[in-house]
Amino acid sequence: MFEIDINCDVGEGMGNEGRLMPLISSCNIACGGHAGDVETMRGVVRLAKTYQVKIGAHPSYPDRENFGRISVNISERDLIDTVRHQIQGLESVLREEDMALNHIKPHGALYNDLVKDEQLASTFLKAIEHYKEDVWLYVPYGSMIEKEASNKGFGIRYEAFADRNYNEDLSLVSRTFQNAVIESPEAVLGHLLTMVRKEKVNTIGGKTVPIKADTFCIHGDTKNALHILAYLSEQLPNHDISIKR
Repeated sequence: MFEIDINCDVGEGMGNEGRLMPLISSCNIACGGHAGDVETMRGVVRLAKTYQVKIGAHPSYPDRENFGRISVNISERDLIDTVRHQIQGLESVLREEDMALNHIKPHGALYNDLVKDEQLASTFLKAIEHYKEDVWLYVPYGSMIEKEASNKGFGIRYEAFADRNYNEDLSLVSRTFQNAVIESPEAVLGHLLTMVRKEKVNTIGGKTVPIKADTFCIHGDTKNALHILAYLSEQLPNHDISIKR
C-alpha cells in the first residue's frame, strides 16, 4: 500500500475550502502576497483544524493584481521582508487557534523562479531560515531551491503537480498554453499513478522522465478541483494508494 500526501492551495478567494478539506491531507494558505487577509486565513485555519489537515504558508511575490503569477523585479531586502511578513501573519492566526505551521510552499511565479535561480533561492532561504528546524519546505524535484535547501540543512518534501502538465526539463507547462492544466479527473488519476508507482512523469513531448514526490498538489482554483479530489478519494484505494492523514 502506497501512502501519499495530497495538498491544495487555499484561501485564494475561491470559497470552496469547506468542501476541499475533507478530501486532502495538507493545505497551503495564501497569506497576503497574492491573495488572502487575516479573516480568510482565520477561516481556512479553522477548517483545517476541524478536518485535521496539515497547514502550510503559501507566500508569493507581493502582487495581488496578477495573483502572484508574474515574475517581479524585487530587491533581496524587500523579498525577505515580504516573505517574512506573510508567514508571520499566518503564524499569528495559528497561535490564536492553537495550531502549528507544518510547511512552507512558495506560490506561482515565485515558486517557478526558485526552480532555476540560485541567487533567488538563496534569498528565499534567508527569509525562512527561522523555520529551518521545525517546518518542512515543499520543493520540486531537481530544482535549484531543492539543491540550496538541502545544502543548508532545511527539511524538504518533494512536490509534484497532479493537475499540471510537465515539460521534459520538469518545468511546468506555462499557463499561457491551453494544455497547461489537467482538468479531467480520469487524466489526473493516470498522471498521479505514473508518478507514484513508477516515479516518472509523462511529459507533453511524449517522453517519460524521472520524478520524485512526497506530496501532490491539486490547485484549489483548478476547474473541477472538487470533482477531481472526490474522484481520487474514491479511486486511489482501488490502486492500493491511501491519502496520508
